[in-house]
Formats: sequence, structure tokens, C-alpha cells
Amino acid sequence: MDIEHIRNFCIIAHVDHGKSTLADRLLELTHTVSARDMQEQLLDSMALERERGVTIKASAVRMRYTGPDGVEYIINLIDTPGHVDFTYEVSRALQACEGAILVVDASQGIEAQTLSNVYLALEQDLEIIPVINKIDLPAAQPEEIARDVEELLGTPVEDMPRISAKNGIGIVEVLEKVIAEVPSPATNAAESLRALVFDSHYDAYKGVIAYVRIVDGMVNKRDLLRLYATGARFEPVEMGVFDPLMRAVDSLKAGEVGYIATGLKTVQECRVGDTITLAKRGTEHPLPGYKQIKPMVFAGIYPTNNEDYADLRDALEKLQLNDASLVYQPETSQALNFGFRAGFLGLFHMDIIQERLEREYDLDILATAPSVEYRVLLKDSQTILIDSPALLPDENIIEEIQEPWMKIQIYVPQTYIGAVMDLTIKKRGSYETTEYLDASRVILHFDIPLSEIIIDFYDKLKSVTQGYASLDYQFHEYRAGDLVKVDVLVNEDRVDALAMICHRDDAYHRGQRLVSRLKQLIPRQMFTVPVQAGVGKRVISRANVRALRKDVLAKCYGGDVTRKKKLLEKQKKGKKRMKMIGSVEVPQEAFMALLSLDE
Repeated sequence: MDIEHIRNFCIIAHVDHGKSTLADRLLELTHTVSARDMQEQLLDSMALERERGVTIKASAVRMRYTGPDGVEYIINLIDTPGHVDFTYEVSRALQACEGAILVVDASQGIEAQTLSNVYLALEQDLEIIPVINKIDLPAAQPEEIARDVEELLGTPVEDMPRISAKNGIGIVEVLEKVIAEVPSPATNAAESLRALVFDSHYDAYKGVIAYVRIVDGMVNKRDLLRLYATGARFEPVEMGVFDPLMRAVDSLKAGEVGYIATGLKTVQECRVGDTITLAKRGTEHPLPGYKQIKPMVFAGIYPTNNEDYADLRDALEKLQLNDASLVYQPETSQALNFGFRAGFLGLFHMDIIQERLEREYDLDILATAPSVEYRVLLKDSQTILIDSPALLPDENIIEEIQEPWMKIQIYVPQTYIGAVMDLTIKKRGSYETTEYLDASRVILHFDIPLSEIIIDFYDKLKSVTQGYASLDYQFHEYRAGDLVKVDVLVNEDRVDALAMICHRDDAYHRGQRLVSRLKQLIPRQMFTVPVQAGVGKRVISRANVRALRKDVLAKCYGGDVTRKKKLLEKQKKGKKRMKMIGSVEVPQEAFMALLSLDE
């Protein structure tokens, strides 16, 4: 087909503004999927995506549509992930397009991800088509929301389609706007093959399948190909297009979107954002924007039953085949035995991986409290990176500890400015600026340590703003702080999985709260169990779990008092010996107690 009749676009929106539902209606309108095969959120293949209403994995689909001018067009829709943790994947999907439909909920208005995705689309110089969705809701204010979007983008209010994706209202107008306003792909005929990898997944028979947009040149089934960043070479096992299921073709030309089955065995060799080119006489100018994404949040994952260790390792290996951003390595803990230290893009990503391990692989797992990667400068001028409090070296050899700081934007009605300020400053945040979106909504800009965000910041933010606030964040820099490691000792044994790194000013209060919580959670033994929190060699808090009492005098009736004393002395010796060799089981709830210390 002529490149003039190809349109590549994506749909961007805040979580739950109707992105996947609009994609469903477009597939129905173009008869890409028969009515018999149609189901809600068709492009969201995971059960988790359907339940949570969030697209986790990008997908693509090719639609054919005859425009008002009687010409048949090929329209490629690339569905982008819908959460801030996957911003890099969204930016690569946007690079594969020439246009974007911006879906805004008529009852919610502009929210954090709306603006974040708009800026990403503007960076890629895309044609943005704003659409006001959910106009059939009782709380909808389509005209007011349209005016807000006009102020943001400059698109006249009357040019924004008012639609209801759920009920199929206004869908034809949206599709015709895509044909009319999204430009056809631009290509450089003189350039060798350049194909952008905007997503990938692993197939047991075909290896890694790369989702690609052919930017320049063309690719045939017999071409020997190479990935620019990783240097991996391969001959395609298969190539094709999404209709929406995979349909094999012999070649892909410039401007087209499709897939290439590489036969590679790990997703690490075929990363999102990389450029595919010919192995011989390939391009020397890869597509811009590629970077290796680094995990931001780390947590220990342990099987509750130690016999399941091998199953957990296999499950993580299989998950990593489809998710290159998941990293893990074996770890041992005195309290929890064998497990893995895993790195995630953010808390939502961690939550998804945890749930998939439990559901898809039927594992019973325990995840420790999440931590971040600290940069530690030692007195001998060495710098080390640590992602677990247990790895922090002795404080005598540390020069300074640096922690990651984030720039955050909180979108909130003016009424809640005070509550948000109060919450953020308690979390060691520093206020930057306030931006006014309209007469009633503002964007508050703060700098805040990542370690303060990852535990319960988002839940508390929703709580103090009655659910109205939305949050967006980006990594800013590493900053030195007065940070200390708080160790926890149970029965004078260090429990490494309960250690935490926090600011010196918070150490006493957090240590005290954790000790109080552990006193309630640790089951009583036949001997007194001391629970202590300490910084360095100094104990900052202590509580005793009282011993269970056994009445050894019950059988001793009458007689001389020395008989009673003799029995009590015998019990005392037994308890002393038991305390020396007895082990205290720390229950799972104790590790979860770390997540709610600020309540």
C-alpha cells in the first residue's frame, strides 16, 4: 500500500479515563474483530489488566478503514501502558507514531498522567487530537473540561470530539479526525533499514518477538539482522502484522508497524527503544532516545515454605523473559533463609510482579518492605551502591550516604493545598512552586526523597484529599543526607530483614514504633524475649515479650517451703538454658509492620 495511506497513532490518557474502551470501539467500527470474538478491553490480554483497569503491556493492532474520500487506509493503533512507572515504554511507543489521541474524562478533567503524556507527545512532535470522553455520565462537564484542554493545547473547543466510548457515541468522528489530521509516515529513502523496537515479549517457539515500527528502508524474511545497542545478530524466524492476532507476511516496508520473531532467548538482548538494522551494511545512525532503564525500588522476595525456593527461581526466570525491567539476584537472610533481591521500576510494578507470582505460578511468597538504592561514599574515596539496609557497611568507615530525590507534581483542588503541604513536609519534602491550572485546581511541585514516597505516601495523599489528588514523579538527583541504619535485635539476634535506613531525626521514633509493634506480633515463649532497636552500638528502644508462665508448684501441696524453692530453682535453670538455645520465630506480619510505621 502507498505510504500516503498509512496512519500510525496511539491513545494516551490518565488511568481509567477510557483508553482501552475507545480502542475496543475503534476495532468494532473498522470490523477488525468480528462481533463473535469481541470482548471488553480486547487489547488488555492479562487478567490483572482487566481487573485493575490499567494497561500494563503495550500492544499494537492494524485496522483497515475506507475514509470519506473513498480511499482505503491502513491505520496502526499502538496501545500504550497507563501508569507512571512505565513512562519510558510510553515514550518509545509514542516515537513509533505520528499522532496521538488524548482522552480526557469529562467528569475528572486533566490529571497527572494526562499532562505527563502530553509533554511526552510534544517532545516527539506528534499531532495531538484531544477527545472528551464519558459525556454520558451524570457528573460530566464536557464544556468546562474542553476549555481547560484548550488552555493546555490551544486546540479550539469546537474541534474536540465529545464521545462516549462505552456507548459508541462519536467514534466515527474520532477515526476520521485521525485520517485527516495525523500525517502519513515520513521516511528517508537513502537510509538503510532502521526499525524501532517499542515493545517485546517472549514466545516459547519463536523466541523474543519484537514489536517494531519500520522507520526507514524495508525488511525481508531472509535478511540477516542486528540490534544496534546490544549487538545481537539473528535471522528472523517470522515477521508479520497484528490483525489483531499475529499474521505472518514476507516483508515490512517503511511506515508499517508489525512484529519480527527474532529467535533470541532473552528479552535483555532485544530491549525496548533499540534499533534493528541489517547485519551487513546496516545504519550507523540509530534512532534516538534509547536508554537502559534502571530499577528504582528494591525488595526481598522469599518463599514462605523454603521447599518452594526452586519454584520461585523458575517463576522469576519466566517473568523476566517477558519483562526486561525486572532484575533479581539470590539473597540469604538469617530470618527468612533463601530468597531473591528484586529490583522494580516503581511500587506499582512491584505490586504487579508480586501478584503475578502468586496467581500465575501459585506461589506463597513474602516480600520485605521496599527500599531504594543508596550511594555510599567511604573514607577511602570508594563509592558503593547498596539496595538493602543489610548491606550498609560499618558507620566508622562511611564518609556520607546519598539518597535518590524525586521531583513530584501533585494535581489537586485548591481546597486541599494545606493538607498536601503538611503531608509532604512531614515526609521531608521541600516545596518548589505552585502552578494554577484553572480557578479551582493547582499543580504543586515538590522535591522529596524516594524512600519517603515508596511506602505509603500515595495512600495518604489520596486519604487527605478525599481521592481527588493525582501524582506524577521523575528522578531528580542523589543528595547527601544525615542517614543512619536502624538494626532490630530479637532475643539478642540481629534480624537483617527488619533493618531500615532512615533520617537520624526519625530514627528514634521509627525504632520505638517498630519495637512496640513487634512486641505485639512476636508470639510469647517459655522465656522472656527482649526486642531492641539500635543505631550503631547504641540501643534506642527496647521492649520485652513476657514469658508464658507454667505453674510448677501445682503438684506441690503442703510440706516444707524448701520443696517449693527447689522446684522454682529447677525451673529457673531450665528457662536459662532454653533462652540460650531456644530460637524465636518472627512471624510474617512483623515484616509488613515496616510498611505502616508512620501511622
